[in-house]
Amino acid sequence: MLAQEVPTLPRGVRLHYDKVRENWVLLAPERAVTLDQIGHAILTEVDGKRNFGQITAALSEKYKAPQDQIAEDSSGFLDALRARRFLDVM
Repeated sequence: MLAQEVPTLPRGVRLHYDKVRENWVLLAPERAVTLDQIGHAILTEVDGKRNFGQITAALSEKYKAPQDQIAEDSSGFLDALRARRFLDVM
């Protein structure tokens, strides 16, 4: 994912806390992805307004981690969601 690209959740896709499983999931029509803490942290920053570079900078500051490492890990995660149509990029 490029720094200037703006990730966004497509219509019908949302973050949801599953009380039964006590875990965050990404819901889409007839599909769901269980999220770990890292995936949830990344997706809570995806607001459809900030670009990937801004998101990784915010995560870097929040978790006191190198931005290049966060960008590498986040890019792989978001690209996988994009391939499965859980994420759009503008």
